[in-house]
Formats: sequence, C-alpha cells, structure tokens
Amino acid sequence: MDKMLSSDKLPQFQKHFSEGSFWKKIQKLAKKAGAKTVYYALVLYYTLIDPATPTKYKAVIGGALGYLILPADLIPDLIPAAGLADDWGALLAAVMYVLTAITPAIKEKAKQQLENWFGPVSEEDYGDLA
Repeated sequence: MDKMLSSDKLPQFQKHFSEGSFWKKIQKLAKKAGAKTVYYALVLYYTLIDPATPTKYKAVIGGALGYLILPADLIPDLIPAAGLADDWGALLAAVMYVLTAITPAIKEKAKQQLENWFGPVSEEDYGDLA
C-alpha cells in the first residue's frame, strides 16, 4: 500500500469528513464499490460515533472517511476498478489500526445497514470483519 495511505497519515484528511457528506458518498459508492467496501466504511463510521472509541482511533477513522469523501484523491474514482483502490486502501489501513475498537455490536449495525441497501448479503461480502 502506498505510504500516503498508512494509518499514521490518515488524520490529515479528517477535515474532509462530515456526517452528511459521508452518507451522500456512501450511497453513491454502494453501487460502484460493492458490499465489502461499503461494509468496511460503515464499520468505521459506527466505530467513529461510538463513545467508547479512543480519540486517537477517531482521528484515523475520520481521516480515512474524509479521504473517501474527498473528491480529488490519488486515483480518481472515475477510473474503473483502479479508481477505488486508494479509497479501499485508506479504509483497510484504518480498520487494521482500530481493530480492537470494533465491537460485535458495531459490526451488527453495519450489517443491518448494508442489508437495508443491498438486500441479503453473503458472509464473503463481510470479508475478515464478519
């Protein structure tokens, strides 16, 4: 993964995160990126708003979600497949960094929201966060 997307670099994108922009982007992204990417973004979002999540984790999550929302990223989203690779990298880096803060309840909220949008989702679509 590009060093630009390591967890220690993600907080710089936090200023681009807002709840309204997140929901707008994630709904657009849902059709293009697929269930797994959306699930990881939702897990991060619900971890971010959980009062028990440590502040240092919130900065990284806010950065990853801010990067996802940011219209001008390293690889433009308009490029098929490759356009979402950097977004996926940012999400994955954040998930790995905050893994200990991701509770079963958070995963369940994300799964419920994902199924509201996609209908029944296979366990494979939850990836390693099933």
